Amino acid sequence: MTDDRPRGAAPSRRTILRAGLGAAALAPLGMRTARAVERTVRLSYQRSSTLLTVLKAKGTLDERLKPLGFAPSWHLFTSVIEPMNAGAVDLHADVADAVPIFTQAADAPLTFYAREVGAPSAEAIIVPEGSPIRTVADLKGRTVGVSRGSGCHFILAAALKKAGLGFSDIKPAYLQAPEGLAAFGQGSLDAWVIWDPFLAIAQAKRPVRVLADATGLSSYHRYYLVNDRFVAENPRVVGVVYDALREAGRWVKAEPDAAVALLAPIWGDLAPEVVATVNRRRTYDVTPVVRTELGEQQAIADTFREAKLIPRDIDATAVRIWQPPAERG
Repeated sequence: MTDDRPRGAAPSRRTILRAGLGAAALAPLGMRTARAVERTVRLSYQRSSTLLTVLKAKGTLDERLKPLGFAPSWHLFTSVIEPMNAGAVDLHADVADAVPIFTQAADAPLTFYAREVGAPSAEAIIVPEGSPIRTVADLKGRTVGVSRGSGCHFILAAALKKAGLGFSDIKPAYLQAPEGLAAFGQGSLDAWVIWDPFLAIAQAKRPVRVLADATGLSSYHRYYLVNDRFVAENPRVVGVVYDALREAGRWVKAEPDAAVALLAPIWGDLAPEVVATVNRRRTYDVTPVVRTELGEQQAIADTFREAKLIPRDIDATAVRIWQPPAERG
């Protein structure tokens, strides 16, 4: 069940291509799997999508969606806003709290269906240990790496504002996370604003100092969204994915060693202690989305509007929300 609110139309296929996804990325989206199923459920994920990665690796959704006549297909994205706006998949990667502000500002037809409870220490502004930069105020005139439209984009905006600065006072370098990791390691950035697992990777590669994490600025909730039309037509599929995410979150916390063994090779043969750090900082506590708890989303929207990062004012609570059956009145 969802809350119906008027939303804009999804961008065209041409828009997706212009966004840089390319025909190669789109080609598998419409393909059926080799199994005799009625439909393919297209899911996106990022490197930071721990629970979706666990479900993919274990084949959990293959097993649980089969009785409903569906099979999952998985699509890895580095930049998630474009495919979310374009409706390139059915269920989207879990995203930091700031991302839905950009998709809402673009009138993307998306419904919230789950939230991972926040972990503010899992994203931070970092500098090399030997840097003369000691506070956020010291970032004035400095080159700061950040991923445009990410939760870290908000952390940087909020931290600068708190220090009496704005984006015009720094030299922002808009880089996707893998590019930022390389640039930070090469010394091309004075500071970098980043989330796990890239934060943990950077901390393991060289001594760094945390200028500020999200504490006091953002709870760093992660949200799971689904295309409006898909959830309206297939609520049982969304329910299966929701339940599987909750179970995966409990498993990662209950079996930390097994979770590290599963994720380390998938995340590029990371050292076990790096994966353990990521899993320790994240809560992996998946809950329903509650409209009255979206107040922090409004604060993010207002900050982005003030910084001219979104083109108009929005009501961040005026979104569609799917509720699991047990939560409905």
